[in-house]
Amino acid sequence: MTSNSPLPPCSILLLAGGRGQRMGGQDKGLLKWHGEPLIAHLHRKTRGLSDDLIISCNRNLDMYAPYADQLVHDDEGDFPGPLAGIRAGLKAARHAHLLVLPCDVPRISAALLQSMRETANQHPDKPLMLRQGEHWEPLLCIIPIALCAAFDSAWNDGERSPGRIMRKLGASALQCAENDPRLANLNTPELLSAHSPESERL
Repeated sequence: MTSNSPLPPCSILLLAGGRGQRMGGQDKGLLKWHGEPLIAHLHRKTRGLSDDLIISCNRNLDMYAPYADQLVHDDEGDFPGPLAGIRAGLKAARHAHLLVLPCDVPRISAALLQSMRETANQHPDKPLMLRQGEHWEPLLCIIPIALCAAFDSAWNDGERSPGRIMRKLGASALQCAENDPRLANLNTPELLSAHSPESERL
């Protein structure tokens, strides 16, 4: 049942700090989709949900800055993976929870973001991850800032999978359908092209 009481504020982290290997090394968040950079689509979907919009990026900081209240970057070089960006976001966040999204899901909907926040609010001490069919989606999650030390400890022990950390911390799940179009990862040139306005009119 949906509560009518307002949800507590959350910080939002958009992950755009990867190497872009599937994009031939291009900065994925700045690639155009429907005439705009991917990061612009995510900014538009999330801007009204938080006064603390954070982008994790490791290059082109001047191009990302207009879309964020804060920019963070990995504290280690050579693109160590999304967990590094999540840790940086947890340290920078101004609210008690951090909603995390990758920059390549421009079809994410306001209704799904609302459902994530409502579900996380039912278990405020645990992480929330989306599940698509039988698969966890660890980069679409909400993490209590109080778990920052647990993420740091796992990192220092050599863990690099945010999903494994969250499952060990008793993550709750928000279930989505196997082929939910809202979760389409446009993370290759072929997928960006396949979901272009022209292709979607066919």
